[in-house]
Amino acid sequence: MRFAVSPMWQVGSSVRLLASGGADPVHRRWVEQVRPRVAAAGLDKAWLAELIPPSGYAPDFLNPAPAGPAPTLAEELAAVVACPADRVRKDLDHLAHHTGGIGPGLRSLYADPRRHLARVAEEIETYWELALAPYWARIRTVLEADVLYRARQVSQYGAGRLLDELHPQVSWSDDVLRLLRWPRSLSRETAGAGLLLIPSAFKGPGLSTRIAPPDPPQLAYRARGTGTLWERRTVTRTAALAAVLGRARTLLLTELETPATTTELAHRTGISKAGVSQNLTALRDAGFVSAHRAGRSVLYARTSVGESVLAAGHGQGH
Repeated sequence: MRFAVSPMWQVGSSVRLLASGGADPVHRRWVEQVRPRVAAAGLDKAWLAELIPPSGYAPDFLNPAPAGPAPTLAEELAAVVACPADRVRKDLDHLAHHTGGIGPGLRSLYADPRRHLARVAEEIETYWELALAPYWARIRTVLEADVLYRARQVSQYGAGRLLDELHPQVSWSDDVLRLLRWPRSLSRETAGAGLLLIPSAFKGPGLSTRIAPPDPPQLAYRARGTGTLWERRTVTRTAALAAVLGRARTLLLTELETPATTTELAHRTGISKAGVSQNLTALRDAGFVSAHRAGRSVLYARTSVGESVLAAGHGQGH
């Protein structure tokens, strides 16, 4: 049994959240920022929209078994593109069974998986840059904290306690893992070896599974701490940080609580666009911010390094 922080599980569950049209109070701020970008790029009517319906089954080939504890998006996309054609067609048949049929886009994928999987991967990369990359430092922190908490559970109380407390649909007793409301039984021989536990920041309350032998079964669940993911973090006591970085750069780093363009930052801070651009370049070169293409604009976001610097500044006096 092992854990993995999987970018593709965040892609799938976040696409589903955007498509559902629901007003999830936890993710409202994220949805309000991201949904217009995704629509402007036409992604709400492209491959992903067909592959991941608002509820129910989504093709297993979109969630290859992570080879390590923290695969990159590029590594997972390489596994998606390398998926055998018969596996892709089997998953699309299953999707058609659940949705009542597939549209012309997925019919072309069915006819020539090798050619069109590369295009699906390109679309996923675009979606990632628009919807997840600007927020990844914050998302990854929540996911890694979940894994650390559960690893401590195992070390202190054993794997049985972990599995019993992982999710209301999961229980462990008499060396048997039970999934409530799962339609069929699975044996070690038919389910694949091992077990992969995947925390997700965007999942709803339910449990998601991927059973695709010979890969190990995957259980994806809502990560602890998701409820605080988008809470505004008040930053105070920045005088000491400004003495090192300068007032303008400290102000910009503070304003990047929400990813923003150069124009938006100039409007918020009163710094000229040229000044914002110059200071963002310095912050990016230092690894404090990252830049992400969003159509014709570029979104800037704090990195984990930038988050740590602000947190350290918060802990100091004036």
